[in-house]
Amino acid sequence: MTGRRKEGADGQKLHQSVLLDAAVDQLVTDPDGNYVDCTFGRGGHSRRILERLSDRGRVLGIDKDPVAIDFAERLAKEDVRFSSFHGSFAELQAAVEGASWQGGVNGVLMDLGVSSPQLDDASRGFSFMREGPLDMRMNPQQSPSAAQWLAVAEEKEIADVLWRYGEEKFSRRIARAIVARRQEEPLRGTRELAELVSEAMPRKEKHKHPATRTFQAIRIFINRELEDLELGLADAAGQLAPGGRLVVISFHSLEDRMVKRFMRDKARGPVLPRGVPVTAKEEASDYRLVGKAIKADVEEVSENVRSRSAVMRVLERRADRNGEGA
Repeated sequence: MTGRRKEGADGQKLHQSVLLDAAVDQLVTDPDGNYVDCTFGRGGHSRRILERLSDRGRVLGIDKDPVAIDFAERLAKEDVRFSSFHGSFAELQAAVEGASWQGGVNGVLMDLGVSSPQLDDASRGFSFMREGPLDMRMNPQQSPSAAQWLAVAEEKEIADVLWRYGEEKFSRRIARAIVARRQEEPLRGTRELAELVSEAMPRKEKHKHPATRTFQAIRIFINRELEDLELGLADAAGQLAPGGRLVVISFHSLEDRMVKRFMRDKARGPVLPRGVPVTAKEEASDYRLVGKAIKADVEEVSENVRSRSAVMRVLERRADRNGEGA
């Protein structure tokens, strides 16, 4: 969900979403349709979608972050075609039902991960590059903060989280160091944790900050990002109208593997036992993959280094299946 920033007319820095036009090009197939932006952020994708729609088109923006929802509510006042839902995209079904769009969604967009405004706000605690409290919550009103969790979690649990969500090979060393430090005093700041991680690692990767994987892992765990993604993908596919598309932008391998596997399995359809007689129609899936994975081009990467890891994948509900469900 990271993006580049550019200067606005008033000198304010504006957030520019990664793969903005590429995502909207793939998403909008019907200008009169209903579209869900599952990760509203600062509204870059939602505004671009609205530009492609007729007066009958609609966009629903979803976000966990109360700050993002403030921006969404402003957009709703500017454009009657837009409405917002404060929550996780794991609640997509409830959001769609609230809009009375059940099974009639023409496109769902997910721009995963943490956004540039969240990274750049030191008070949110997402970045090891800026001094701030160890928070990392996308919704500060929910769940324990990173500091609260690190203060009570067992050493094994910390190590497991760092390994599972960050693929950190020195997870045990780092967990041991965290537990030892908190016996002296609680970990409260981002740079304190980043320095502790760096000291605990016997070897460091070139061109990567030693705390990168640790911060990623803790953030994903605290915000239940992969659990929410699993639920959100299933709900999104189920709510698509025939011809509707699910467009997902991922920024790290754990997310992308989940998205790739989910879309592949949906396009493959049900796996039936050998010898079971089925017609071609019964065997075909209600979904298909649209093209190959798309990445940011050289120009976008040169303008925004954060876009270099972005991967976009597209799944479509077939329009030639007489509206039958999966």
